[in-house]
Amino acid sequence: MTRFARALWFTSAGKTEIRPVELPSPGPGEVLVRTLYSGISRGTESLVLRGGVPENQHDVMRAPFQEGDFPWPVKYGYLNVGVVEHGPLLGRTVFCLYPHQTHYVVPADAVTPVPDAVPASRAVLAGTVETAVNALWDAKPLIGDRIAVVGGGMVGCAVAAVLARFPGVRLQLVDADPARASVAAALGVDFASPDQATDGCDLVVHASASEAGLARSLSLLAPEGEVLELSWYGDRRVSVPLGEFFHSRRLRLRSSQVGVVARPDRTYAERMALALDLLADPVFDALITGESDFDDLPSVLPELASGELPALCRRVRYGSGHVPA
Repeated sequence: MTRFARALWFTSAGKTEIRPVELPSPGPGEVLVRTLYSGISRGTESLVLRGGVPENQHDVMRAPFQEGDFPWPVKYGYLNVGVVEHGPLLGRTVFCLYPHQTHYVVPADAVTPVPDAVPASRAVLAGTVETAVNALWDAKPLIGDRIAVVGGGMVGCAVAAVLARFPGVRLQLVDADPARASVAAALGVDFASPDQATDGCDLVVHASASEAGLARSLSLLAPEGEVLELSWYGDRRVSVPLGEFFHSRRLRLRSSQVGVVARPDRTYAERMALALDLLADPVFDALITGESDFDDLPSVLPELASGELPALCRRVRYGSGHVPA
């Protein structure tokens, strides 16, 4: 008997729809997963929603289990937590880089068991915390560093939450939205608006995806300081102020991207396992700022993309039940 799941597809500019998808029977070494929660990565998924993935980045931007091709129609997403209903790890809660879909079949090595100390509802952040871990492997912060994170979105807040564990650092979360102050407080991090941020930084992690944020990041650096650029601009071009003090202070600007493990002595699996271990800390709950039902995604995603519905991570809730025939 052919069985079907239900999946969210991005179909045109600003439009998505939920479609039935045929579900294969799991083979040897594969698992059937029933989704409990998924998470919306607002920045990236808003870019996909408007068709803003540059043509020369179509291959780079593919999610691990994406179907279809950019710009549309495409099944996209990569924050998924579910329970294994068939195959190895039977009964275990697992994280997978899978789109928004009610059930799915993947190789067993594509899922990572969620530690018992991490609630499934928080584990949807694993992909974002993995990005933060990779960024800090690139940045290599030192004890006593003066650090700012510019951009209090989902990724910026995840970076700040991990950095808050470093001993002896002076750390500020910088954002133009004063509402981010309460998130910073929940993370145990100082907050500042861009014009009030403390300069003289050894390291600035930029995650605002704005030209103004990048310029402010450079201006916050002390001599020999570095900006680590985490923002993804898609098809937008931005101006970078490389005149003025850029050369006289001997500043550095470098990129970081989660597609490559920033440490040669670690694997993708080890990086993901570390991210899930870090999520045992309930402080990360501050990054989840709303929840919606799976069936409501076609109306929720445009509201998130426009800013009408403010959110860091929007968690998606799935109903219970076995695979429908």
